[in-house]
Amino acid sequence: MTRRGILLFASMCLIWGIPYFLIRIAVSEISPAMLVFARTGIGALILMPVVLARGGLRGIGRRWVALLAFMAAEVGGPWFFLFSAEQRISSSLAGLLISCVPLIGILIAPLFGNREKIGPVGLGGLALGLVGVAAIVGLDFHASDATALLEMALVALGYALGPAILGRWLTGVPAVSVIGISLAACAVLYAPLAAAQWPHAVPSAGVLVSVGVLAVVCTAAAFLLFFALIEEIGPVRATVITYVNPAVAALAGVAVLQETFTPGMGIGFVLVLAGSVLATRRRAPART
Repeated sequence: MTRRGILLFASMCLIWGIPYFLIRIAVSEISPAMLVFARTGIGALILMPVVLARGGLRGIGRRWVALLAFMAAEVGGPWFFLFSAEQRISSSLAGLLISCVPLIGILIAPLFGNREKIGPVGLGGLALGLVGVAAIVGLDFHASDATALLEMALVALGYALGPAILGRWLTGVPAVSVIGISLAACAVLYAPLAAAQWPHAVPSAGVLVSVGVLAVVCTAAAFLLFFALIEEIGPVRATVITYVNPAVAALAGVAVLQETFTPGMGIGFVLVLAGSVLATRRRAPART
C-alpha cells in the first residue's frame, strides 16, 4: 500500500470508528428515521453547493439509476437498519457484524465484473482480522431479538454492495457529486418519516453534538475520503476498514465512557491491524 493509501486508510479507520457510540447517544432521544434525515440533510447542505458549483449534475448523464442504487445500498438502507439495531444490541456487536463486509464484498465482486483477486495471503488476513474483532468485543453475541441481527445482516450486505456499484457503474463521476446527490435524495425520501416522528422537545446537548459530528465529520468528510481510498486500493480492499472500526470504537469507549480495557482488546487490536495489512497488500505481479 502506498503512503497515501496508508494515510487514507488510517483516517477512515478513525472517522468511521467513532460513530457507534455517537449513534447510541443519538437514538436514545430521536428515532432512527429522524437520525437518518438529520445526518443526510446536514451532509447534503454541506456538499450540494459544491456539486452545483462544479456542474456535477451534468456529469451524471444516464447513470441516475446506478446513483440511486448506490444511495439505497450505502446510505438509505444501512443507516436506518444500523440505527434501529443499535437500540437493541451493543455497539460492539454491531461493529463485529459489520466487519463481515469485506468477506461479503469478495463473494459479490465477480457479479459486478470485478476480477480483482485477494489471494491466499489476503484471505488469511481477512480471517485474522475477524479473530481480532472477536477478541476486541469479547464474543458478546447477546441480542434482544432476531430482528436486530437481521437488520445488521442487511447493513453488512448494503455496505458491500455500495463500493461494488460505485466501481462498476459510477467510475468517472466526481466523488462529491455521488455522495452529495445521494445524501440529498436520501434526505428527501426520509423527510416525511422524520416529520411524523419529530421530537416534542429539543434533544439534549449531547444528542445535538452527536448528530452534528455524525453529519459533518462521519458523513460529508468521510465519504470523500472513502472514495479516494477506493481509487487508491480498490473497492474490496477498501472495505477492510470495517475490521479496524470496532477497535477504534473500543478505544473510544475506554477514553470517553471509561470502559474497561481488557487484554483481549489489546491482543485483538494487534490482530486487526495485522489482518488489515495482509488483506490490503497488493500481490506482486507474476513473472513471465
